[in-house]
Amino acid sequence: MLYLSQVLGRPILDLDGERVAAIKDVIVRLGEDEHPPVTGFVARYRRRDFFLQRWRIAEFNAGGVRLNSDILDLRPFARRENEVMLARDVLDKQLIDVDGKRVVRVNDVQLIEAAGEWRVTGADVSLQGLWRRLMPAGFVGSHRTVEVIDWADVGYLATDAATVQLKSSRGKLARLHPVEIARLAEALSYQDGAEMIESLDDETAAETLEEMPPEDQARIIGDMDEERAADILEWMSPDEAADVLGDLPEEKAEDLLNRMEDEEQADVAELLPYEDDTAGGLMTTEFVTLPRNLTVGEALARLREMAETPNMIYYLYVVEEENSWKLAGVIALRSLILADPDVPLEEVMRDDFQVAHTGDAARDVAERIAEYNLLALPVVDEAGDILGIVTVDDAIEMLLPKDWRQRFPRVFS
Repeated sequence: MLYLSQVLGRPILDLDGERVAAIKDVIVRLGEDEHPPVTGFVARYRRRDFFLQRWRIAEFNAGGVRLNSDILDLRPFARRENEVMLARDVLDKQLIDVDGKRVVRVNDVQLIEAAGEWRVTGADVSLQGLWRRLMPAGFVGSHRTVEVIDWADVGYLATDAATVQLKSSRGKLARLHPVEIARLAEALSYQDGAEMIESLDDETAAETLEEMPPEDQARIIGDMDEERAADILEWMSPDEAADVLGDLPEEKAEDLLNRMEDEEQADVAELLPYEDDTAGGLMTTEFVTLPRNLTVGEALARLREMAETPNMIYYLYVVEEENSWKLAGVIALRSLILADPDVPLEEVMRDDFQVAHTGDAARDVAERIAEYNLLALPVVDEAGDILGIVTVDDAIEMLLPKDWRQRFPRVFS
């Protein structure tokens, strides 16, 4: 086992053991391997940096490198795609430890030889790693315990190397809850956090953005490629997407809205006219309606046949007839499941229910949800047609102190 700090500056020796250059950096190639292999070295010779391929090396250890040939290619070094220079791109940089769910700083890099091949196996994030770089071998404290993060648990590497394309692993970050990814993104610089989110698949990126402060949501979406931003907005809940667009410049918001698919575009456009501090601005259009003439069994069958339903269904909203929005009653999903399948919906629904109107103050609506211990509150127009619902997570977020709001996980995410 070696640490990067132990080999930087070490000599590169020819067949006769004469020093011909020095190790300036160690190069690995990021790819599918959890522990990326060493592909070569950046060698320094008389103020010239050149690439020394791994296959030209006979020995590599703490003493340096011994060549297997006296022939050297001294053409200037040029980084290739997905290549990472461990000293330049990794040391002192931040990375995400997926297992520990934290952002850490790399103080040294661990290398291990296996089957004749050297690989990066971990990142030393302890103070001991920093001492190893700064102090001579055997210095006081050099034998203290180190903390090495397995490279297989590195979900993101915050490097400014423009040619490094693979800076994150969707599979690794996908092991985390969107709340955790959002907090990690906030711990990074804006550029690195935005880049990490953009590397996720559309659905995960949308769920992660929903857990971030509104100003960060708008800035990240606004800085993205327009097509990608529209794709992510389509995955966000309509009320969240409307809030993001509402925080963007009007021309930018209109462009992104026009790039969205028709169905998602219509849902979001319906919410845009409402002010943020009203029930209309707080509601979402993701809810399920059923006509009152159905039986319980027919209602359950219809739910099973729906291509898409909200992630969380606690209430079903009963309307007067098919294709109507006139709200007649509310039934909890649990009550529907436990009811006799042959009983009509109108016999098990509640017709004495709380409602809000689009112009109601958002805080008043939130307090009503808390007062009546509701999971959602329907929002209706003057004719009694249901327009949307305000969910309990949005209500509680409204009631919480500002500093606490981002700590509260979304229930209807």
